[in-house]
Amino acid sequence: MGSPLLCGIRCARLEMRFLPITRRGSDMKVTRVGLDIAKEVFEVHGVNDHGKAEVQRQLRRARVLEFFANLEPCLIGMETGSGAHCWARELQKLGHTVRLMAPRFVKPYRKNDKSDRNDAEAICEAVGRPNMRFVAVKSEEQQVVLSVHRMHAGLKSERDAMANRLRGLLAEFGIVLPKGAARLRSGLPALIAQERVPVLMNQALADGWTRLRELDAQVNQHERQIRALALQSEPARRLMEARGIGPMTATAAVATIGDAKLFKNGRAVTAWLGMVPRHSGTGGKIWMGSITGRGDTYLRTLFVQGARSVMNTTRGKQDPLSLWVERLRARRGDNITAVALAAKNARMVWAMLARGESYRSPQAAQGAAA
Repeated sequence: MGSPLLCGIRCARLEMRFLPITRRGSDMKVTRVGLDIAKEVFEVHGVNDHGKAEVQRQLRRARVLEFFANLEPCLIGMETGSGAHCWARELQKLGHTVRLMAPRFVKPYRKNDKSDRNDAEAICEAVGRPNMRFVAVKSEEQQVVLSVHRMHAGLKSERDAMANRLRGLLAEFGIVLPKGAARLRSGLPALIAQERVPVLMNQALADGWTRLRELDAQVNQHERQIRALALQSEPARRLMEARGIGPMTATAAVATIGDAKLFKNGRAVTAWLGMVPRHSGTGGKIWMGSITGRGDTYLRTLFVQGARSVMNTTRGKQDPLSLWVERLRARRGDNITAVALAAKNARMVWAMLARGESYRSPQAAQGAAA
């Protein structure tokens, strides 16, 4: 055991390591802040006009709004993540300018090992870059719509997992049902009634069948909610006039894209959704590969699924879109055609949202041009 004096010195040194750096007497005001959000402890790094650190401290969750309410309006940067949009809206109410960034764009600005303090400093540095790509702050209405979509997607995954689990349990006893969800739902109740498996196993199947029906009801309920949201939204109603865009894609696109004018053009939207070819080049030569797959996977999946539904109805038709799909399908195959049609729909969605236009079919566009 050490002496009381040595113990006191060690405790003092340990406390000094975590003291916040706040220059209250400085004439320079904080103009840019990096905020690293978390569940309970937030890290703040603020600099002045010359990039010199003026504030570097930790804040408990309950003290965050109080701290920024006493701070003059400035530029605040945060990483996208859980709770980022909510905090951005609250800070905007206090008069601050808030910018959200993807974590992968902030990572190159971190100087040392990963920590909350280093992350806050990196965010503060990244938000001041002139060419940084920012994420638009979502409203509560947008987040409500996306929350319903996420619940719907989660319930569908859980339902598919339950169906596969029931099939696997039946296969253990030599019972194989025909493929298809409808075949499972029609054949399973009869198997349970016949009691072709041991009692405990039969009870487990009955419990699984009950849970599967509950999931079906919950999925149908969320689909009705999404259809109602689509009918209530004027932009979503305009988007649903296009082929391959239903209530799911329309509501998700309106809520995810938000202000379409933030994108330069339609290709910027397709690049943001990861539906453009991956570029790789050196020595003046560029190779184009498969799509990048970046951005919102859920929205990209909805666009591709909508494109495949259109492809199922184009054979034998003579309208311009069907002819284009069939020519591309003959040359490049189904998968590339589906992605190309999905990218076309994404660009069309941007045009309708950014310009406030209604859908114009290819025939109408050709007639107007003539």
